[in-house]
Amino acid sequence: MSHPGLVELYTSFLFLGLSSFGGALPWARRVIVERRRFLSGDQFVDLLSLCQFLPGPNILNVSVALGARAQGVRGSLAASLGFTLVPFLLFLGIGELYMRGGDLPLLRGALDGVGAAAAGMLAATAVKIGLPLVRRRPFAAAPFIVLTFAAVGLMRWPLLPVILLLAPFSFAVAWWRR
Repeated sequence: MSHPGLVELYTSFLFLGLSSFGGALPWARRVIVERRRFLSGDQFVDLLSLCQFLPGPNILNVSVALGARAQGVRGSLAASLGFTLVPFLLFLGIGELYMRGGDLPLLRGALDGVGAAAAGMLAATAVKIGLPLVRRRPFAAAPFIVLTFAAVGLMRWPLLPVILLLAPFSFAVAWWRR
C-alpha cells in the first residue's frame, strides 16, 4: 500500500465522486487498487466487506477508513470531503435543472442511458471482485455467491435476512476448510 498524503486523498476521492454517478464501486476499485495502488485487490475486498456492514454509503465508508489508515482524522476528512462536497453541489444544480425540465424526452433518454451504463459497470466490478474469491477457494465461495445472488437478485428477498441466514454456514465452511 502506498501512503497517500492529504491532497492525494482529496483529489483521488474527488475524482471518484465526480465520475461515479449511479455507483462509485466500479470506479473506486479501479482508482484505489489499479491506478493509485493505495491497497491491493485483497485489501480492497477486505475493507469493502467491513464497510458494507457499517451504516451509510459503502464507498464513503471506504473513504473514511482509507483516509484514517493513511493520515488519521485529517485523512478521513480529506477523503470524505473529496468524495462528497463538489458532487453534492453539482447534484443540487442538476436537481434544479431536472425540476424545470424533467419531462423532456431527451432528458429521460439520457437518464436511461446513464442507468444502463451504471448497471453494466457494477456487474463488471462484481465479477472482478468475486473471481479472486472463487479462484482462491472455489468450492467454499461459489455456492454462497450463487445462493446470495439467487435469493436477493432473482427472488428479491431482503439482503439482511439472507446474510443472517447464510453467514453462519459460510463461517462454518471457512473454518472447516482451514
